[in-house]
Amino acid sequence: MLSAKNFIDNLSNHGIDFYTGVPDSLLKSVCACLTATLDSSHHVIAANEGGAVALAAGYHLATGRTGCVYMQNSGLGNTVNPLASLTDREVYHIPMLLLIGWRGRPGMHDEPQHVKQGKITTGLLNTLGVNYDVLSHDEEVATKQIAKAVEEINIRGDVYALVIEKDTFEPFSLPATEEIPLELGREEAIKAVASHIEKDAVIVSTTGMISRELFEHRTATGEGHAHDFLTVGSMGHASQIALGIAMQRPNRRVYCFDGDGATIMHMGALAIVGNRKPENLIHVVFNNGAHDSVGGQPTVGLQIDLPTIAKASGYKDAWRITNRQELDSLTSRITGCNGPVLIEIQVKKGNRKDLGRPTTTPIQNKEAFMQLLNQ
Repeated sequence: MLSAKNFIDNLSNHGIDFYTGVPDSLLKSVCACLTATLDSSHHVIAANEGGAVALAAGYHLATGRTGCVYMQNSGLGNTVNPLASLTDREVYHIPMLLLIGWRGRPGMHDEPQHVKQGKITTGLLNTLGVNYDVLSHDEEVATKQIAKAVEEINIRGDVYALVIEKDTFEPFSLPATEEIPLELGREEAIKAVASHIEKDAVIVSTTGMISRELFEHRTATGEGHAHDFLTVGSMGHASQIALGIAMQRPNRRVYCFDGDGATIMHMGALAIVGNRKPENLIHVVFNNGAHDSVGGQPTVGLQIDLPTIAKASGYKDAWRITNRQELDSLTSRITGCNGPVLIEIQVKKGNRKDLGRPTTTPIQNKEAFMQLLNQ
């Protein structure tokens, strides 16, 4: 396994010292090391992967130097446009190094949402004309691969990718930092809201811990799972799935259980919800200021005013919940409001160590959910 610190130092020795991207579980040691060792002028956690490519392009335009963009392979979809229409040699020809966590690599067991992404990762890079190498777990070999990557970038002026497998890097823990004191746990808040909504309401939950915690709550209460669409991938798109349902089923209450990282990733979705004004849509954002599912790297969720943004985008109302008293008050009135309403619930980072995963397949989830909607 590789040392994240040595890896970053190696890139720095080759003149690469600007990083941006969206955290990934396979790259969490690298992301943690970047956060611990670089200042904010050299490391930016982006809203989404396409935005990270644009940030690195701006860095190159201003300095003539090469930036590095990190992401999970699921984020390649967000980069296709800027990689094809901004950095490509037939357009602006902007050099860049990509670090891509290879979830769902063929032959390796992974969650359903990663299987297809894993199969097409290298093929998509080939289609985009991006040369790549699969980073070795051996320090000496990896050092040579880095040198080769930088040489290719410097000679050709193109984008080059290092694809990262599971367990490539040794663990690296962030030093303890002073955090905003928050009272509520996310799982506690999810249980409270899910237990007090209308009996015939449906929930669209975002990818990651939120869907897992909702699934376990339904299992524990014996309610079944047909009322919930668990968006196990497609980060940032849960609110638009919920909007599509709400528009076609105006007599059924639709809740979106979202996260701060997902909401920020495609924040333009708020404007679409606000413009369509579905009275039956309630958008609940569980905000812990972190990408909790992939290592706890920070988002800007707790530094921005989500309720004000939602109201400015056309939501009828927006509330912020920060403690148990406010949460209890919310659950007593949540069924009486007309949407679209955004409810930001600020929660602590972290989850139970024994938290399970959905035991139904995505297809089973979809079929049960559609059957319920069409009753």
